[in-house]
Amino acid sequence: MDDRSRHTRWLLVVALTVQFLVALDMSVVNVALPDVRRGLGFTPEGLLWVVNAYALAFGGLLMLGGRLADLIGSRRVLTAGLVLFGVASLAGGLATSPGALVAARAAQGIGAAALAPVGLALIALAFPAGPARSRALGLWGMAGAAGGAVGVLAGGLLTDAAGWRAVMLVNVPIVLFALVGAARTGLRGGSVRTGARLDVTGALLVTAGTTLLVLGLVRTSTHPWGSAPTLGTLGAAVLLLTAFVAVALRTATPLLRPGLLKGRPVLAANLFALLLSSGQFAAFYFVSLHMQFVLGYGPTTAGAAFLPFTAGIVAGSLLATRAVAALGPGRLLAAGGALAALGLAGFAATARADGGFLLSILAPSLVCSVGIGMCFVPLGTAATTDVAPEETGMASGLLNSSRQVGGSLGLAVLVTVAAQVTGDGRRPADLAAGHTAAFWVCAGLLAAAAPAALLLLPRPERTAPVVAGKNSRKNSGADVDPAVSRSTQG
Repeated sequence: MDDRSRHTRWLLVVALTVQFLVALDMSVVNVALPDVRRGLGFTPEGLLWVVNAYALAFGGLLMLGGRLADLIGSRRVLTAGLVLFGVASLAGGLATSPGALVAARAAQGIGAAALAPVGLALIALAFPAGPARSRALGLWGMAGAAGGAVGVLAGGLLTDAAGWRAVMLVNVPIVLFALVGAARTGLRGGSVRTGARLDVTGALLVTAGTTLLVLGLVRTSTHPWGSAPTLGTLGAAVLLLTAFVAVALRTATPLLRPGLLKGRPVLAANLFALLLSSGQFAAFYFVSLHMQFVLGYGPTTAGAAFLPFTAGIVAGSLLATRAVAALGPGRLLAAGGALAALGLAGFAATARADGGFLLSILAPSLVCSVGIGMCFVPLGTAATTDVAPEETGMASGLLNSSRQVGGSLGLAVLVTVAAQVTGDGRRPADLAAGHTAAFWVCAGLLAAAAPAALLLLPRPERTAPVVAGKNSRKNSGADVDPAVSRSTQG
């Protein structure tokens, strides 16, 4: 194998490892929360910040992480993100107070915000449009699904076997492997783009605005939608994000170029990601609750029950890899969204207190997961269509932000829906009624996403990504090794 092929393979390995790591850490801690509370003496309200600190830092800084990769080079951002994530994981595993653990989780979120956009951006830079990129995007989607599923299962197993600290320390060897892989990719440090400046004002506005938006959403479980804290937080977020748009329209090198969303594929990808994540993230949450509090599964058993979901996502991703060229991203997204909605409707129809695994969990899981898996390849393809190499980080950060905000929004809304249906009831039948209502809304969100994809992506040929020519790359500051770059340009 020559150096060019070896570098490309290692680049893909690193991109997949990063995606796996970020997804893993979004789920692995949840199962360990009761042990964390007992071990460090958290109050019930304080325990929420073990999750929220990560979500706020991650969601608020995604746009900045993606743009920094464009401006100062993917190698620098990748290395810095991995080092910060690894050190924060080690610090969290050794934490002796609630404040120390929350701070470590926030630092992990900052590292993840640097890593998540870089993974997709590297695939867009290193793989040519067509079957090679589709295969890479399919694997990228599988890595995320595997990370989420392994996180749920590993969280229970590690906590039972070695205590809650293990769910933080498990990240350290993964980070070390990714750092070794990054050194083998051929990625250069790259020079800072000549004449390019970070839009500091825009970065501050979008970070503060997105952070307040996610904060307002995640706190709706303790502060109702009509309360002063929620209305004030969401109102401030809207003002800051409006100011960010105004600054972007007047800045020569904005954090997010407004014209990027004028491209129908990019707009469609982000709208679809928002709706998909709104239903998907909430569905994962309620399926987990339903298995444990209604069907009586233990944490490890519930984690194992998610494994068929992972298998379905892998199958859907493989199917999408083969079908995207023939159907086009629009039709494939519509088909995947419709299938996922059908699976969620299956959850809603069978979410009963006396439900069994085969009918209530396995069957809808397989239908829903295949549909979700079919969406990853066309989402990645559409999100990077007609995007210049020097803006791949920007486009990737935007897509990841849409997913994070969509997930937070969907979860906040559907927790409220379920609570209203459940009321003060605590019997399994009462909880099942609340979960059923949430599943129906999840199905509606994904059903709405399907026609949106068809309307914005009506013709397959419009979503064929444009491979930049030599002049574009020369001016882009892309930091892929020349040998890898030559392979990506055919």
